[in-house]
Amino acid sequence: MQHNESSEVAVFGGGCFWCTEAVFQMLKGIIAVEPGYAGGTTQNPTYEEVCNGRSGHAEVIQVTYDPKVIAYTDLLAVFFGTHDPTTVNRQGHDVGTQYRSIILTSSADQQQEAQKFVKELNASNSHGAPIVTEVRRLDEFFPAEGYHHSYYQNNQNNGYCQSVINPKLQKAKERFKELLAKQE
Repeated sequence: MQHNESSEVAVFGGGCFWCTEAVFQMLKGIIAVEPGYAGGTTQNPTYEEVCNGRSGHAEVIQVTYDPKVIAYTDLLAVFFGTHDPTTVNRQGHDVGTQYRSIILTSSADQQQEAQKFVKELNASNSHGAPIVTEVRRLDEFFPAEGYHHSYYQNNQNNGYCQSVINPKLQKAKERFKELLAKQE
């Protein structure tokens, strides 16, 4: 993974990591997006262990980004704008603790910004229900198996990609035009 001295890391879980990975890969200032597992207790969990709900981990993405190009608050806006942060342990038809809405922070500044963002969303009532997103410090991130990486790019004709990810990407493109990377 490409890191430089000015890059930072953010970890988000907003349901299926195939969806969140595809959304964040479209943004400017993104150096890398890696799907994985975090927030649970099992060391080096497998996809099957996470899916059965007993590992305690959520499907997450680790986003390496350049804060000079895209701000953490912009990442938060995209995160909250592309999933339902008001449902406990569910995103659409994906149900279970592994699909919970979670932000795992890597610094005290991220922790404060994420908590402030949630508080402001709740005060605005823009989602119509309280935000249930868990905000806590990242203990450890476990990369997902290789076949999950760039899943959407590698499987665009898959039914799930067509019916679930495509509409989410379209919504993100319309809502966050100014944050999109230039398309070649």
